[in-house]
Amino acid sequence: MKYTPKQIEKYQRQRYITFLEKVTKNLFKMFRDEKTTQEQFLKKFYELKKKLDEQVDIRLDSEYHQQMKSYIDKLHLECSNEFKLNDIRDANMTLLNRLQKLKNGTTYKKDKHKHKSKNQDWG
Repeated sequence: MKYTPKQIEKYQRQRYITFLEKVTKNLFKMFRDEKTTQEQFLKKFYELKKKLDEQVDIRLDSEYHQQMKSYIDKLHLECSNEFKLNDIRDANMTLLNRLQKLKNGTTYKKDKHKHKSKNQDWG
């Protein structure tokens, strides 16, 4: 059975996006856990970053996915310099929470709830 180029592209896209989400979830868990040492964090982060770089790079349309990718790249630059994990923990947890807000902001709003002024004359 042969796959069409469109099917292959869709599969690679889904795989890349799923892996991006996996990386951010792992980062959040490591930042949240107070027992995580700097060595453990660096080892796991570089391992995840290496696997991400091995993935086929795709074009990201969603702002949420673009922000995730840029966050991981910025964190990689930050980790390549000297830092202390406890100093950057709170700032990165805040950034990861903002990413989640960006994701959730588009999924939970239904059109009928966005414009309350439309339905005010109903009674």
